[in-house]
Amino acid sequence: MTVMQTAAETIAPNATRTDICSAPPRRHPRPDGQDHYTISEVVAFSGLTAHTLRWYERIGLMSHIDRSHTGQRRYTNRDLDWLDFVGKLRLTGMPVADMVRYAELVREGEGTYLDRRELLESTRRDVLTRIGELQDTLAVLDRKISFYGDAERAGEGERTR
Repeated sequence: MTVMQTAAETIAPNATRTDICSAPPRRHPRPDGQDHYTISEVVAFSGLTAHTLRWYERIGLMSHIDRSHTGQRRYTNRDLDWLDFVGKLRLTGMPVADMVRYAELVREGEGTYLDRRELLESTRRDVLTRIGELQDTLAVLDRKISFYGDAERAGEGERTR
């Protein structure tokens, strides 16, 4: 089972379901089985820096990355999917320590579904709070923009008299 999949039997018997984070994963440049990417290719594909990729591996956010016979990192499509998911977690504002904890839970297996869900639900609550704050801020900006637009139109009307 990949990081991005959920065991079908825990969701609905006789059903296959993929755990989608937001949208279907991007099409990968190479098919599974032929999907070995160098770190520079992953940098180009993901937009992350090589330093960030190495750091993710060092802190345990990325599981073991295979190496070529020369020691060069070889990423797979599964690794690219995981990096895409980590990017989504970063956008939520989830602390790195929580992302690492989530990665550890994934590596521990299916017995950690409840812990993973609780972590994601907590992050979701934080995101909803931030969305509410941003909506309030947007409303203030809209009022100010409207005020200045009205003031500008009133000023133009007085000049034409």
